[in-house]
Amino acid sequence: MKIKLIVCFVLLANTFFGQRVTESIETKNIGTRAFTVVTPPSYESSPEKKYPTLVLLDGEYLVDPFEGALKYGNYWDDLPEMIIIAIHQNNGDTRFKDSEFDDAGFPSGSGAQFFEFIGQELFPYLESKYRTLPFRVIAGHDTTAGFLNFYLYKDNPIFNGYISLAPEMAPEMENRIADRLSKLTKPVFYYQATGENDLAEINEKATELDTNIKAIPNQKFGYLNDTFKGASHYSLVIKAIPNALYFIFDGYQPISMLEFQNKILKLESGYTDYLIKKYEDLNTKLGLQIKPRLSDFKAIEAAIMKNKAYPEFQTLAAYANKHYPKTILGTYHQAMYYEKTGNFKKALKEYQKAFSQEEIRELTKEFMLNKAEALKGKEDNPTEEAPTLTPTEAPAEKQE
Repeated sequence: MKIKLIVCFVLLANTFFGQRVTESIETKNIGTRAFTVVTPPSYESSPEKKYPTLVLLDGEYLVDPFEGALKYGNYWDDLPEMIIIAIHQNNGDTRFKDSEFDDAGFPSGSGAQFFEFIGQELFPYLESKYRTLPFRVIAGHDTTAGFLNFYLYKDNPIFNGYISLAPEMAPEMENRIADRLSKLTKPVFYYQATGENDLAEINEKATELDTNIKAIPNQKFGYLNDTFKGASHYSLVIKAIPNALYFIFDGYQPISMLEFQNKILKLESGYTDYLIKKYEDLNTKLGLQIKPRLSDFKAIEAAIMKNKAYPEFQTLAAYANKHYPKTILGTYHQAMYYEKTGNFKKALKEYQKAFSQEEIRELTKEFMLNKAEALKGKEDNPTEEAPTLTPTEAPAEKQE
């Protein structure tokens, strides 16, 4: 019995927790470098799925809080799963050598070599072994937070998201970062956090950078600066991590009641377009190709019903057929369009189609056939006529 319980525990643990593997690379210039790779819980069970990557400088002590925040957020479907690469830098003065810069404020010596290692050796290795998406985030603390900013100096930076926690900046960095952000054309998310009780020189530079970034006109990048009251150099980290992740992945979350009430219901039209754009943005900005959530279909259905925008059921049906073919979902929305516009005979036939389709959540064959039964004998009283959209006529989605 004890053996069976242990086996069950191990199986459950593998379901909720990712796998950690410590690896190393023999680099060209900086010797053997070790790092820990944390794959998400679904990695083994979803062999076709690819994941964004999160590179952690100071990986030994940042990996646990970042992994915890990601697990919590993913549990509620608020944050995506990510592959974490935690680089080991806390052996002697390694982190300082890795972050070396010259008097002009550019990577030099071992700092320049470490800079090239990440882009030219670490990522090619990771991409050859793990299922990664092009969307990459990097995070660091104090010295390494300052270092990660060097990647923004490139015309085509290899990272999409930057999490800078209490950065110790190189000379002119507070000006150069703002200048680079103003010129970038690719989607970039920049997050900076400081603590009220941190060192004055750290906060002064961070404040100057914040001022410079906020002065950039027509910003095409995402930016958030947090200053935590009462936080120290160390306590700000645990406060900042969830803020940073939720900022970068804003929009990933399912439609909330607040979003429904404050944004969707206040639209005069375009409820289905709102849903389509939400998932287009996840693809174009974050590289995440996510099947639209069924709860989001329900939210748009509720908005259509609330505002009596019944023709939008046509577009919603086509969008459902595109992402959930062979299921009842699209048929249900098409039938709702006919029913709500008084085309009861067409609605009855549409509901009956569900008999040969796959059930999906509460949309069962019994539910659909009961809807059909309730319409028998009702005379058509159409309020409008509109062409029926086919699945191939669903609004096109942008692809990268």
